[in-house]
Amino acid sequence: MKNKKIKSIDLFAGCGGLMDGFEQSGHYDTVAAVEWEKAPCRNLEKRLREKWKYNDADQRVLRFDIQRTDELFSGWNDDNDYGTSVGLDKLIEEANGIDVIIGGPPCQAYSIAGRVRDENGMRDDYRNYLFESYIKVLERYQPKAFIFENVPGILSAKPGDRNIIEIIQESFAEAGYCLLENLSEAIIDFTEYGVPQNRKRIIIFGVKKDYFGEKAEAIVKQFYAENLPKYKSKKKKTVLEAIGDLPKLYPVEEDIKVNGTRTRHSLPNPNVLNHIARWQSDRDIGIFKLLTEDIESGRCEYTSIKALKQLYTDMTGKSSNVHKYHVIRWDEPSNLIPAHLYKDGLRHIHPDSSQQRTLTVREAARLQTFPDDYIFDGSNMELYKMIGNAVPPQFAKCCANAVYEIIQQFDNE
Repeated sequence: MKNKKIKSIDLFAGCGGLMDGFEQSGHYDTVAAVEWEKAPCRNLEKRLREKWKYNDADQRVLRFDIQRTDELFSGWNDDNDYGTSVGLDKLIEEANGIDVIIGGPPCQAYSIAGRVRDENGMRDDYRNYLFESYIKVLERYQPKAFIFENVPGILSAKPGDRNIIEIIQESFAEAGYCLLENLSEAIIDFTEYGVPQNRKRIIIFGVKKDYFGEKAEAIVKQFYAENLPKYKSKKKKTVLEAIGDLPKLYPVEEDIKVNGTRTRHSLPNPNVLNHIARWQSDRDIGIFKLLTEDIESGRCEYTSIKALKQLYTDMTGKSSNVHKYHVIRWDEPSNLIPAHLYKDGLRHIHPDSSQQRTLTVREAARLQTFPDDYIFDGSNMELYKMIGNAVPPQFAKCCANAVYEIIQQFDNE
């Protein structure tokens, strides 16, 4: 049965949000996943082995620097950082080729927020050009189709004298792939696909011109106009629907230590893994109580940006150009779950005034649509970061089904 599946590889895989959605669809066989950070690789490998039953998960997950592309292809031995691997060529040869490449280079260099924070507008950031490694892999293995995910800010990023998106479009075309001419039409609102979080991403779908021939352009348009939209949800999913059933965690007087991690909150039912509140100071607990009670009571004195900025100044003696606090609302999707969540959770305050805390790892994972059977392994800092960087598996599954339909339809004509 397995060899009838579509064979895919995942580049810049992170902890596997995109890959997990493709696996959940039941139509794909993950031949390889490439990622360079240790913690996401550990989780990827665990997930492939325990959930998706790949006995050789340790060989399929390639922890390596994708910029060292030649070695990535041919393999490497006793590398100080990355150990040993047979490389992609060998894995793909054993799989008799691949059909689809999925993945998205790190988006921080393209994000508008990142450009605002960086004094040089991220123009010197090496991540601006990681897409070149993606395209080298695409050129070498010539899959039938690809999915390239990134932030909408990529459309306006200009690290050099040209918009990066123009260079990316040209590079894909030179590699032999057809994609949408106007990529602003490829921006997808994930709340329309059952993700309980305001998150928009550009999803570039491309097909191999030599394979799809004169139908290539029409097929790409069909993906966005018909195949993907059919998986839209009937209504937007709320925070309450996503996390409302999780055990409540209340503030306590003394610190509690759990596996070396400190918390100032009660512990959950042990059956709910990754659901421990991060440590909060007395000041922050007081602020969370004030802000959540303000909303629950209907007073809403602290819901304007001006009032929140003033509160931050009053409480800390510092000023900030952006408001630091945000309480997520029960009756709507949450604000974006970012990788920045690992630094603090002040913009993701739990809406229940009795809990007085920020989101747990499990709540962040739920808002990113990771299933509860994805058990995350690592420090809270590592986990918040990898979850925030991920593609929500719920959307990835919709995307996987749409790609599968396109390939099946064409192959059966």
